Amino acid sequence: MSRSPLPVRDGLNPSRIRQPDSGLWETTLEYLLERFPQDSERLREKVAAGEVVDEKGVGIDEQTAFAPRRFVYLYRDPPVETRVPFEIDILHRDDNILVIDKPHFLASTPRGRYIAESALVRLRRDLDLPELSPAHRLDRVTAGLLLFTVHQQARRGYQTMFADRLVSKEYEAIARYDADVVTPAVVRSRIVKERGVLKAQEIEGDPNSESRIELVETHGEYARYRLIPHTGKTHQLRLHMTSVGLPIHGDNFYPTFYDVAAEDYSNPLRLLSKVLEFKDPVSGENRRFESKLTLSWPT
Repeated sequence: MSRSPLPVRDGLNPSRIRQPDSGLWETTLEYLLERFPQDSERLREKVAAGEVVDEKGVGIDEQTAFAPRRFVYLYRDPPVETRVPFEIDILHRDDNILVIDKPHFLASTPRGRYIAESALVRLRRDLDLPELSPAHRLDRVTAGLLLFTVHQQARRGYQTMFADRLVSKEYEAIARYDADVVTPAVVRSRIVKERGVLKAQEIEGDPNSESRIELVETHGEYARYRLIPHTGKTHQLRLHMTSVGLPIHGDNFYPTFYDVAAEDYSNPLRLLSKVLEFKDPVSGENRRFESKLTLSWPT
């Protein structure tokens, strides 16, 4: 993928739009107006201001010819968002990485209705780090450790480290206590997640996921569990806890989906990314980070 000719602005990457292989549009602007009819007025304003550029950073105008398979770049207007009322705790920062405690309900990266209200955009703005990039993913409803690379040159090494499963991860979860569920337990299953479908599912077939579940302590009808994933499938820990009969408290996806208002923060998913441990791909030193957050017992 070619590098954008436009820099990060206000914490956000510019949009990259590919013109189709063919079409009847005479100009690039005509194509953009047809593709984004709801933004027609702002598109004309952006073109007039020279804010829509080609792959070389040259601004297009109303006469710029439609160019099949070529890209244009522009800044989309972010939606007005209600601030997620939780702060980010920075645990570590050096020349290559930034490690944070992400609160529940804050998206890791811009997605869907959460653009500016994401950890990535907040940190880029607050710390003036336009090249900041996540090295791995953490669900919006999951709290805890999230590692970012500070600059582009460091990105590949740390992202590859996570992709190659060279990072030891440990999570905590709170779910009901059931003396009939034997722990520690190792759960293996085949998990699939279809694009556009909210929930992942376990199906028949060779396992592609594995998690270890350990009982840490009990508290009345609830218990705290240590979860150690050996793979990183979408919603893996939530599915595996459900599969042994211990759905994580506050999970509105598993076993049964129910809707929760976007600004309802009353019952967070009791799942915390607690520990990250790895050999640093740049320095070679052993690293261990532990979250300072704690999961509250349900009332």
